[in-house]
Amino acid sequence: MTEECCDPPLPPAVTSTLRPQVVLAGNPNVGKTTLFNALTGSSAKTSNYPGITVERRRGTLALTTTSAADLHDLPGTYSLNARSAEEQIALDAIAGLADAPAPDVVVVVLDATQLARSTYLLMQCRELGARCVGAMTMIDEAGDAAPDARALGAAVGCEVVAVTARTGRGLDQLRGAIDRALRTQPRSAFQWTPSPELRAQLDAVVAALPARWVTANPHGTDALALWALTSIEPDGDDELAIPDALRAAVVAQAAQADRSEAAIVARWAWLDREIARLVRAKVNRRRTERIDRVLMHRVAGFAVFLGVMAVMFMALFWWSTPLIDGIDHGFKALGELVRDQLGDGIVTDFIVDGLIGGVGTVLAFLPQILLLFLFLGFLEDCGYLARVAYLMDRIMRTMNLHGRAFVPMLSGFACAVPAIMATRTMERRRDRILTMMVVPLMTCSARLPVYTLIIAAVIGGSHVTQGLLMVGMYLFSVTTALAAAWIMSKTVKPLKAKRLPFLIELPPYRFPRVPDVLRMMWGKSAMFLKEAGTTILVCSIALWALLYFPRELPKGAPDFDAQIELAQRANNDGAVADLQAARAAAHLEASYGGQLGHAIEPAIKPLGFDWKIGVGIVGAFAAREVFVSTLGIVYSVGDDADETSEPLRAKLHDAKTPAGGTAYTPLVGLALMVFFALACQCMSTLAVVRRETGGLRWPVFLFTYMTVLAWIASFCVYQGGRLLGF
Repeated sequence: MTEECCDPPLPPAVTSTLRPQVVLAGNPNVGKTTLFNALTGSSAKTSNYPGITVERRRGTLALTTTSAADLHDLPGTYSLNARSAEEQIALDAIAGLADAPAPDVVVVVLDATQLARSTYLLMQCRELGARCVGAMTMIDEAGDAAPDARALGAAVGCEVVAVTARTGRGLDQLRGAIDRALRTQPRSAFQWTPSPELRAQLDAVVAALPARWVTANPHGTDALALWALTSIEPDGDDELAIPDALRAAVVAQAAQADRSEAAIVARWAWLDREIARLVRAKVNRRRTERIDRVLMHRVAGFAVFLGVMAVMFMALFWWSTPLIDGIDHGFKALGELVRDQLGDGIVTDFIVDGLIGGVGTVLAFLPQILLLFLFLGFLEDCGYLARVAYLMDRIMRTMNLHGRAFVPMLSGFACAVPAIMATRTMERRRDRILTMMVVPLMTCSARLPVYTLIIAAVIGGSHVTQGLLMVGMYLFSVTTALAAAWIMSKTVKPLKAKRLPFLIELPPYRFPRVPDVLRMMWGKSAMFLKEAGTTILVCSIALWALLYFPRELPKGAPDFDAQIELAQRANNDGAVADLQAARAAAHLEASYGGQLGHAIEPAIKPLGFDWKIGVGIVGAFAAREVFVSTLGIVYSVGDDADETSEPLRAKLHDAKTPAGGTAYTPLVGLALMVFFALACQCMSTLAVVRRETGGLRWPVFLFTYMTVLAWIASFCVYQGGRLLGF
């Protein structure tokens, strides 16, 4: 059954006093983003859907007769048969099920090289009663196989326009088609007939639809009922926000013979019959097939993959270092300049150490985040990222992880913050959160200064032994992360969702469009600075205050100010520096952070740690490498001490317990390394997890389970080593 290309014209549709709302829908990898950018230009704004980390973009669409419309870019989806919260966004936006009203027009992007598959989504939108326009892309790639747009429009019952977004071809015609669609009457367009049994099921579910759904979709109630039958899991094993009455109605129908799958078969039967006759030739994919013979090979494919990942890893780990160091030095120079202008005092310390230092902490992540999204953008646009997910899924599935989890986990060796943001390439919320929960276990670059200091100052040994120990810490982190993923997928209820079959499209290889990649890279990085960055800044200032106040010395401390003044009169610069470092150490011990270090000493003493290590752990919450500089202050070496500082190494090596024994034995050093390998000592990681998950629940869970795991593992290492005589 077919319909006329266009419905009878009516007066312009008015859904509100605002300008028309148009949504852009389509499958992944059909050129939707490029088309959105071409239609909106530089007016696009990026934000997140409320309570979820799938991005939405909105821009201004200039029309011909109507002055302008708002164009919303929806997440890519193959159909409206959603089984996850992310996929439900497309249905909510098209059918007006969320807070926003139903859009005035839905523009469905159709891939000329995969016409039947992309037309499936258009059929579902028509069934909902939406005003639809088809935008057929990939015309140049399809070549002679591209169908006639008018013939396709006549078959599907709405206007279809052939467009090439990169060159601007067909954009004016598409705007005109949207204008005309605004003046048509919405109505449902089933192009197949439900069986009597399915008809009865639909009627039963329609009666249970929420009233606001029916009001928003008076022409699409049957389609909503069909969506419920095909998408809602009777056992509740989905991520959808479904009213209880509707879920109960679906469960009642599921107890009978399942007729809903017949609708899917009917749609595909119609597509196979009607669309196939419009395709004039087979799409030429010989180039993609030749490349895939190498990149998808079991041996050669993994070799190429490891090479690509090595380049990305080097970029995140080493290439970004000069930029990070430049930002660090720049903010330190700015702080010194401000201090010289304002002089010493609490206000100066707040501005320099709290505010300027906090902003520097945020911006220090920017080089790695920019590079990560630059690489991911190129890999995704050229079509290789889908191949990576396919290759790695064979391995990752054994730990109940998604194939795409490998890239974030590998990125975690550089920094957990951009790695957690890289989980956005996964469609299912459950897969993203499970990956977020284990990425911080990977040995990031911030742990290396801690490991280097402990190995050199406490554990010792030959260079070979030290190198093997460092490699062992990396292997330990990978093993722990994979084991944690497997255990959490079996025990943590929200992460226990059954593993869905791994289905992924392998798009043809294309040359990435650099402006689109750069726009995506900057958009996601700017979102990090705006949302996660503000949280990191607040935490940095709070941690500074914790280690700064109250400004008093411990009881019995000498009069450092008088001694410093005497040393200055004697022009003894060395003594002045030593006294200033000792005063800073005394202030730190008396600070709230120092008091907290003393307070947690009973809890960490079974691990072999004293209060000084406790203060270092508190300070390391700003960033793990701050542990080194905090110990530098505690041991009166100075806050500029790093892991290579010989005075700090000597202080740690020679440190004594109150009883006169060695404070930091190799066993204590090993327990401390295990603790830092497993503990979530990074406020930035927690801030970005909060931003990506939309609440405090998962950051609290992450911090709690990693801290408990770190304590238990360190306890076993230290106490087990003592039992063995070490």
